[in-house]
Amino acid sequence: MKKDWQELTKLTGGSSMTVERVRIIEKDIALEGQFELPPLARLTMEDQIFITAFIRSHGSIKDMEELFGISYPTVKNRLNRIANQLNFVDINPPPSQSEVITKLERGEISVEEALERLKK
Repeated sequence: MKKDWQELTKLTGGSSMTVERVRIIEKDIALEGQFELPPLARLTMEDQIFITAFIRSHGSIKDMEELFGISYPTVKNRLNRIANQLNFVDINPPPSQSEVITKLERGEISVEEALERLKK
């Protein structure tokens, strides 16, 4: 199965694609529709290998330098380039305007704090 994925990645050459059929082998179930690939699967094979190595090295840039024979700035630049291709998941998003106003109306925050939060 791993080889199939690598072949598909080579075939598409980084072009945008959707998956239209998914099969759950163990249950003999197939789903049809339009499914987007997960963000990491949209990366080139080289970038997938780089990210896998980065994770396996527990984020050690020094290990990445040794493994790939590249400099610190090259590792950082490549990580930044890859990161720019991935959407950031904000686990603590700023409150919406209505949330700030509700807290202000309840007296949970001051006017000054509400104004500060609304500026963000």
